[in-house]
Amino acid sequence: MTTALTHPAAADAVTALSGPGGHLMPSAALSSLIGVDGADWARFAAHWDELTLDTYMADGGTYRFRRYGQFDLDPASGELTLLPHEPYRQETEVNPLNGGIERTFDPLTESFAADPLLRSTLVALGRIFTEVDGTRRWNIKLHPYRISASTEQAGRPAPEGRHRDGVTFITSLLIGRTNVSGGESGVYSDSGEHLLTTTLSEPGDLLLGDDRRTLHSVTPVRPVDTELPAHRDVLVIAYTAR
Repeated sequence: MTTALTHPAAADAVTALSGPGGHLMPSAALSSLIGVDGADWARFAAHWDELTLDTYMADGGTYRFRRYGQFDLDPASGELTLLPHEPYRQETEVNPLNGGIERTFDPLTESFAADPLLRSTLVALGRIFTEVDGTRRWNIKLHPYRISASTEQAGRPAPEGRHRDGVTFITSLLIGRTNVSGGESGVYSDSGEHLLTTTLSEPGDLLLGDDRRTLHSVTPVRPVDTELPAHRDVLVIAYTAR
């Protein structure tokens, strides 16, 4: 039986993160790693209909919907513990747009936090990151986002521009794209060297980065058909060594 760490998708991620620091794991590879299929991704996507408006956008935007929660992970045992809900804070040197204050978002729903696809993903990624740098325990911050777009307002997945999140490893997992163009992701070295560019397009496409050594960005999204709802659903998962 192929274990998580000997699975080719995990091995490729470890190699890339140990080297340049950025890696794209296509949906087929992640689905194989965690043992899910298209029906599982479709079911998981329904959680994004329960996100609530982010009222902290310093750019005045009303295009971002989200929730927030944290887990503690022991990657060796796979023990994953949901932590008590608390405000989210980034300092202004990390997030010059929305940092410097405590932001209180609605918590993850019980069904989201208990979803088997989510839990399998969090454990698998934690083990990959432990293989890269030896961390024995992770704090995991989860940010499910829906970025909406309209003729009046483009959706901005990364309104702060090219940035890092002040964590150890950062990942962006595509959940779905509905009637949008744009949303191109880029990963760069500290010196500005371009490492990779991709447009996450399939549910389960996953972009991983060593946040200590890379920066990332995402271009705005706009509606294709201006008469229909348009949005991009993503789960951003941040791992910090405890």
